[in-house]
Amino acid sequence: MVIGAGNIYRSLPHFCYSSIRFLSAHPYSPLQQLEEAIRKAIELKAYQKIPELFSSKEACQNPNAFSFLSTFPLNLRTQIIDEILQSFIHVRPRSRPRMAYSCLLSYTLQSPEPLPLALAILQRMLHSGCAPVPQTHLLLSSAWLECRRHSQSVSNILLEMKTMGYHLDCGTCNYLIQSLCAVDQLAEAVKVFKGMGGAGCVPDLETYGIVISSMCRVRKTADATDMLKQMVVGMGLTPRQATIVKVAAALRANREIWKGVEMIEFLKREDCAVGFETYEVVIEGCLECSENILAGKVVMGMTEKGLIPHIRIRQKVVERLVGIGEWELACAVRQRFAELRS
Repeated sequence: MVIGAGNIYRSLPHFCYSSIRFLSAHPYSPLQQLEEAIRKAIELKAYQKIPELFSSKEACQNPNAFSFLSTFPLNLRTQIIDEILQSFIHVRPRSRPRMAYSCLLSYTLQSPEPLPLALAILQRMLHSGCAPVPQTHLLLSSAWLECRRHSQSVSNILLEMKTMGYHLDCGTCNYLIQSLCAVDQLAEAVKVFKGMGGAGCVPDLETYGIVISSMCRVRKTADATDMLKQMVVGMGLTPRQATIVKVAAALRANREIWKGVEMIEFLKREDCAVGFETYEVVIEGCLECSENILAGKVVMGMTEKGLIPHIRIRQKVVERLVGIGEWELACAVRQRFAELRS
């Protein structure tokens, strides 16, 4: 990244220490020693030494060891952080800068104008295989919502990463969407989902899974089923079994069991696999709603796939069918179980 920030050496304070390793002898607190060591590494552009300086989790606690960067102009601060990120790419093992990433991300998210720089840090961290600390969800969602309050569009905020030389990817968007969902900002998460295309990033299987799961959690079943159909028909994606089960469970909780059966039929028409757990959730929903004939038909469809319900469900379906006089269907169901040696 190239930013007209001037010479980085002239902008940093001069140090009297001859080596970073001698800082441990200085009568400063551990946090002050860490901050001074980071300053020295930045002055020398010895960025790859920074991960070695983080020896404990306390290093990322307040006050943050990178807080001194706030004394620099935004463009210079951005340049320094970008150079740190680029240097970490070559550090091995890739997980070694995890604590440095966490500390840098936490500092940036709590600084003025955190975006898009925080998204760039998050992206590099995820690419290294490091997971951000849990509180990152709250910090990131808060920074995002504050930025959105200034009437910036989703696509414009995401596109700002390109001005720094970073290209938006699904991993970064997925983490942002997950963060918003984690703080009950589903509506904003959906806006990010819809704005990804305008920023040149197409939602993937994980993106759909996060949004659909969040919709199911608040029982927005109509939105969840619509999005499921969109990902299958519009995007040609095959939903994960865990996602399908969550939709089925939400429909069952809402007593919309006919829609659960319709979902199974839709997935079968689109050659998408429907697993054992989904069938059982829908069958149990049918029994709870006294849709006994429907339960029998779903069981027949399930056995056609070579799947057999648990014995408790099998007994209940047959008993219910016999109880309402549906002998023919009850016999067909029992015959199917016998053929499958259950």
